[in-house]
Amino acid sequence: MLSAKSLFQEIVDNDESFRLFCSIAASGETQGGWENARIAALVPQSEQALAPKITRHGADEDKHGRIFNALMKKRGLQPMEVPPETDYTMLLERHGIGLAHDKLKADQPLTVRDIIVYLSHSRVTEQRAADQMVMLRKHFASHPEIGKAVRMISDDEDNHLAYTHEELLRFAAAGHGRLIQRTLRECALAEIGIYRDVSLAVMDHMGRILGWPKAKAAVLAAGIRAMYAYERAFGWRRMVTLSMPERRDALGGPATTAPEFA
Repeated sequence: MLSAKSLFQEIVDNDESFRLFCSIAASGETQGGWENARIAALVPQSEQALAPKITRHGADEDKHGRIFNALMKKRGLQPMEVPPETDYTMLLERHGIGLAHDKLKADQPLTVRDIIVYLSHSRVTEQRAADQMVMLRKHFASHPEIGKAVRMISDDEDNHLAYTHEELLRFAAAGHGRLIQRTLRECALAEIGIYRDVSLAVMDHMGRILGWPKAKAAVLAAGIRAMYAYERAFGWRRMVTLSMPERRDALGGPATTAPEFA
């Protein structure tokens, strides 16, 4: 019987599929760390109070990248080049979701609108990340090899999601509500299409590595497409709603370290 737990267990148990999974995850997290660091450096003067939180967000993403690389190192594995069709972060940027890298590489201060776009993009993508970690935490929190990493990253993703809710609500209260809702909707609808394409690409690579029969690969692909159809019709709304989180000022302190991994 196919299940999220059995599927991921199969990926974890095979060195080559585990290497691909960790390489993709490490690349995305490291890219997110760079993006947040640049945004923090370019925050407009009127929003300087946000800079330490954005820096903390980036430091967490960098830490996650180190954790995934350390998991590979423990098995004696080296990171592999990430297939471009599986590069979620790059594809989001290519489709105009979030802030363009050309803008982040410049030395011009960002605008308040830019910060709202960044936060809206983060609210959508952090929802995806938090949901994925909930699934992994449910099934693998006590796993002897990856359990500690899953718990640590899951806690961080929950903090990141809480932070985006709180900051976007602050901007909404300051009169930016229409811009926020429009940007969230655009980000969510684009993200679910990119997530579908990336998921199909990742499963295709995993299937070849693990030797899945065509019937199994077809069932998994159909499941991914069915999830996309649901998200396109209804599920995207969950990614655009805002509510005050239980975790207030979730990124208000220094980033936590991971000395056992990094």
